[in-house]
Amino acid sequence: MPRLDQRTASQLRPLTFEANIAPHASGSVLIGFGATRVICAATIEAKVPSWMKQQGVKGGWLTAEYSMLPYSTLDRKARDIAKGKIDGRTVEIQRLIGRSLRAVLDLEKLGEHTLWIDCDVLQADGGTRTASITGAYLAARLAIQKLLNAKKITENPLTDSVAAVSVGLFNGEALLDLNYLEDKDAAVDANVVMTGRGQFVEVQSSGEESTFSHEQLEQLLALAKTGLAELTAQQNAFLELYLA
Repeated sequence: MPRLDQRTASQLRPLTFEANIAPHASGSVLIGFGATRVICAATIEAKVPSWMKQQGVKGGWLTAEYSMLPYSTLDRKARDIAKGKIDGRTVEIQRLIGRSLRAVLDLEKLGEHTLWIDCDVLQADGGTRTASITGAYLAARLAIQKLLNAKKITENPLTDSVAAVSVGLFNGEALLDLNYLEDKDAAVDANVVMTGRGQFVEVQSSGEESTFSHEQLEQLLALAKTGLAELTAQQNAFLELYLA
């Protein structure tokens, strides 16, 4: 049965990458998952957090920030600064982005550098966190290449690629890469983060006033793995073009 946007159940939304969207960042990518658009920028600072020096921790650090711009949704979303605090969803997502990138980063090989990842949602149509992770890896890889080219580090600290995708049960069917209308009415939704070599980094799955079986979870994970293999292939094609 065709979906609301006429895709098949196992079909990703059209994926686009635009490099160097933020010229003052060390590396940046505008990623599009269908109508979802996120600017992912990586900035390198030649210093590490004070806690690392105090605790004698060697190497560098990576941290992430995430925000949805006020005009990214149908109804204007107030900035966190206007509310006087960061909302819980924002904190959860930026921690997820950081964990996902650190899972494939050898911090000792990064040297005494901090890699800042900033993900800003321009347009939200579901899957903003998965788009952020997928694009953030590319931005980080471009930024790290500048360190390598400048001979500030001798070895690529990224041990693998990383990407993320959503899956869910909608009208009793397992679907890949949910858009907003599917996501908001899904009985079950999940976000799956995986390395290019097929290792899970994180699986977030919950029933929305519903439950799901072990077999349904396996079905969703298999669907996610198929989509993630395609995402990894497209990431590799992009990097071959820009790192050639």
